[in-house]
Amino acid sequence: MKFVGSSLDDLRNFPEEARRVAGFELRAIQNGLEPRDWKAMLSIGSGVKEIRVHVLGEWRVIYVAKLSDAVYVLHAFQKKGQRTNKNDIELARKRFQQIGGDQ
Repeated sequence: MKFVGSSLDDLRNFPEEARRVAGFELRAIQNGLEPRDWKAMLSIGSGVKEIRVHVLGEWRVIYVAKLSDAVYVLHAFQKKGQRTNKNDIELARKRFQQIGGDQ
């Protein structure tokens, strides 16, 4: 598991129960499984997915399981509206490009 930018600190700032659910989902991904509730995030890049956590609000973890070397967590944040904030998408896209995504 590799955390890009501030994603580890952002995940650590989730409420404990939401953080536990996110951690469980990330462990499943490391073991080659799909998270229970996810969505493809093609607007960020190919292979990028969003884990959806519905505990004490709405929380999202954007990641990519890149090649065989690692699962990269690009961004973790609280979702406050119906649509994902453009700033959150842009930040995840920038971090995806930093790890060599879609090149």
